Amino acid sequence: MSVAGDHPSSTEPKARRLRIRELLPSVYLGRYAPGEKNSLTDVPGVLVSTQSIHRSEKYPEAAPCSINTGLTTILPRKDWFHKASFAGIFRFNGAGEMTGSHFIEETGLLHTPIMITGTFGVGSVHQGVYEYAIREYANNANKVEWGILPVVAETYDGRLHDLAKFAVTPGHVIKGIDGATSDVVKEGNTGGGTGMICHMFKGGTGSSSRIIPAEGKSYTVAALVQANYGQMRDFRISGAPIGRLIFEETHRKSEDAPQDPDLLARARLNAIQDDGNEKRKDGSIIVVLATDAPLHPTQLQRLAKRATVGLSRVGGWGANLSGDVFLAFSTANELHAQRATADGKEGNRWEPQEVAINMIDDRTIDAFFEASADAVEESILNALCMAETLTGNDLTVDALDLEKVKQLMEKYL
Repeated sequence: MSVAGDHPSSTEPKARRLRIRELLPSVYLGRYAPGEKNSLTDVPGVLVSTQSIHRSEKYPEAAPCSINTGLTTILPRKDWFHKASFAGIFRFNGAGEMTGSHFIEETGLLHTPIMITGTFGVGSVHQGVYEYAIREYANNANKVEWGILPVVAETYDGRLHDLAKFAVTPGHVIKGIDGATSDVVKEGNTGGGTGMICHMFKGGTGSSSRIIPAEGKSYTVAALVQANYGQMRDFRISGAPIGRLIFEETHRKSEDAPQDPDLLARARLNAIQDDGNEKRKDGSIIVVLATDAPLHPTQLQRLAKRATVGLSRVGGWGANLSGDVFLAFSTANELHAQRATADGKEGNRWEPQEVAINMIDDRTIDAFFEASADAVEESILNALCMAETLTGNDLTVDALDLEKVKQLMEKYL
């Protein structure tokens, strides 16, 4: 789902973008097969929507191309309000925000949507979750007799979006929750990833999944990333130093043709990564991992840690001002989130009650760790490969040149 139509600031005709497996069919991305959609929504019951925002009725006089932000909505299950999921969080580097994380760390429970947006949109999104919940779950007198702590994560889109324009509104949240589906997650310049930059190329939203075979059944592990981090020189595909090669080639060309306007624009962006005097947020990445395997909160926290492995393969290493926060949840066990018990009666917190849950034996958990790292790696690559060149805030950020990637990768594949 996208709002506001096509972006008016595209600097070139739109060429078809390709996910990494389509671009490089022989690239190695782990030994587990992807799911049917190769997307977060391969996990049964998980619903997603993305909204890209390029204009706002609140700011009719906004400069052209100045609004480039958005919102990604993830529903762990359709009835997220009454039925909690087990969840775990890992913070690789903490210069970022994920509201509701203290409650998840305290209880191991997730019973709100997961919303991902730009840094300055967190407040409006947080309010929007409450407005939705009040619309749906207030009593007949429109009074609130429950409590939730919304999970809202962010990465910084201030290089391509005018942060003074609070274009994300509570209404977008309500629309996002209402419109979440099991369709393939849109990638690139979409959702909260609309205005993001990754490894100094246009970044954004990416997703991937893996199927883990087990005796008599299979499980799914899937990832969704909002990628907004990293230096060009560190970017790698399956170990190949693609970012360094592109960076060095661009530098040589700019020396040979110092007045070329396209090269000057690229040189300006490249200079950001080496300018120690520029006061800016260094970027971030949010990773959401979902699975239908019965993992308990400690196992899910361990699963979230493995996002770090996938991130490092592509070239992320957790810069000082990067907000690298990872959340994993499982849909396998349904736990009652509100005060009513399974039989609909009001629960008595002073009277202990047992509930039955399933769990994976820790001795057999390695496949989930491996698959999670692989899915995160591919999700980041999909975000980069599917993103398109974008102009905003007097800066143009080029998409990753897919033809150049194919040429460079011939040596390594």
